Amino acid sequence: MKAEKVIYWSDEQNDDFAGNNITTAKVGQDFKFVRRGVIWRFFAFIAYYVIAVPLVFLVSKLYLGLKFENRKAVKKVGKSGFFLYGNHTRELDAFIPAMASFPKKAYVIANPDAVSIPMLKHFVMMIGCLPIPTGLEGMRGFLAAVHQRYSEGGVIGIYPEAHIWPFYTEIRSFRDVSFRYPVEEKAPVIAMVTTYRKRSGLFALAKKPGMTVTLSEPMYPDPSLPPREAKREIRDRVYDFMVKTSSSKENVEYIKYVKKEL
Repeated sequence: MKAEKVIYWSDEQNDDFAGNNITTAKVGQDFKFVRRGVIWRFFAFIAYYVIAVPLVFLVSKLYLGLKFENRKAVKKVGKSGFFLYGNHTRELDAFIPAMASFPKKAYVIANPDAVSIPMLKHFVMMIGCLPIPTGLEGMRGFLAAVHQRYSEGGVIGIYPEAHIWPFYTEIRSFRDVSFRYPVEEKAPVIAMVTTYRKRSGLFALAKKPGMTVTLSEPMYPDPSLPPREAKREIRDRVYDFMVKTSSSKENVEYIKYVKKEL
């Protein structure tokens, strides 16, 4: 498949090609990361299990050709929650944790842009968004929400690359900061890698390649290491799995990425 366009990049940790042009709203200490009201929880159930997940599943399967490999790894953590780390290549990524972990509810740590559209803010929160605070004053509530959702048996989806690079076929370097959560919770971690494959038959009419999401076996932070070292060690295991998987799978280059010459 010939690449449809070329994107030039200079900083793999900070360049963002999502192109949403959203004015970011403040997510501070007054932001309600968790709502406990009966009415809210009822509509959140409807929004997640009746509307969002079934609709996205159909679109993903029929139009985007999404399929999972080793999804059975999710069952190996039992009733426990877990942290799910993946590469960030589509806006659809917000829903991949939900489909990978179903019927467990997934919560995705996201850029505050996700709750910056007033008409969609509440719906986005109902379907599992955990927006990163825009200042330190909001961190206490955010960390408490991550802890609560995990302790309830939820799945916490994280994209450590942070920024969307559409259809990118390699794994970008990422920091270990987000691995503090499973280290503090002594929680299982599963890595997932999205790769792209050529489609055939009627599905080839969509022109875009199909998505394959491969899950790792559950990993656990090393309890014998100090927190800072444990964080780095589990990050390295996740990164190594992602690099190895992305290089061993069929990975069609729909968009060509070229580093700018200095």
